[in-house]
Amino acid sequence: MLDWFYAPMSKPAMSHLTLRCPGLSLDLSQPGVMGILNVTPDSFSDGGRFVPLAAALAQARQMVAEGAAIIDVGGESTRPGAAAVSEQEELDRVIPVIEALRAALPVPVSIDTSKAAVMRAAVAAGAGFINDVRALREAGALAAAAELKVPVCLMHMQGEPRGMQAAPQYDEVVTDILDFLRERLRVCEQAGIARERVLLDPGFGFGKSLAHNLSLFKHLHRFAELEAPLLVGVSRKSFIGAVLERPVTQRLYGSIALAALAVMQGAVLIRAHDVAATVQAVKMAAAVRAAR
Repeated sequence: MLDWFYAPMSKPAMSHLTLRCPGLSLDLSQPGVMGILNVTPDSFSDGGRFVPLAAALAQARQMVAEGAAIIDVGGESTRPGAAAVSEQEELDRVIPVIEALRAALPVPVSIDTSKAAVMRAAVAAGAGFINDVRALREAGALAAAAELKVPVCLMHMQGEPRGMQAAPQYDEVVTDILDFLRERLRVCEQAGIARERVLLDPGFGFGKSLAHNLSLFKHLHRFAELEAPLLVGVSRKSFIGAVLERPVTQRLYGSIALAALAVMQGAVLIRAHDVAATVQAVKMAAAVRAAR
């Protein structure tokens, strides 16, 4: 009954996986944690806390001290119902932060964006990784990622943030998302983005009901068939609150439980707000998974 829980990892997944970021490498031969740094006034969990540059830098340093392998900087909220942000406003939010982090931190910096111009400016400022919730489907994004030659994460999202949770529907949620990511991998390869530079994210909470999220998580091991490293982001998300009946400030235990379950099913990178606790959960799960 627990075969799914110990599903084998795919070939590239990854006992010796190293992502080449400009000037730094991201070693994922053991599962790691991506620390979330939102420099936005309206993110669902920490909106406004890290908008000042000094606060952002202090938080990033703290996450690295707690074991974060990479810091993900976001300047536009993608929570359900979030309003769009202009290109210039997003640039104004993220570029000074990326420049400061790259100068101060010994780990790679990721830019969480869907805009081609922001990708280019962020990489020029020192970012070495692109994390795109729209999987390079926005105008110019695919060409920018191919040109920049940094690792990129392709995420599945049904709809757009403003209305994605209104009434998400799938024929079969796991198969539909697998098909979407498989197609995005094909498109990226055709555009000249090397397969070894691509991670995949099933997009928990992005256009998915509670039932969709739970089914997707139960069958997360199936994503090994795509033969690409898997990033999972579930930290503090609303479906945890729905199950546990807890507000966003009380979802740590649910978040780290899912982080451990994700690693057991093959995830190599866990995106999290609470880095110290998540690092411990990830290390423990990885040790169990590696045991003979």
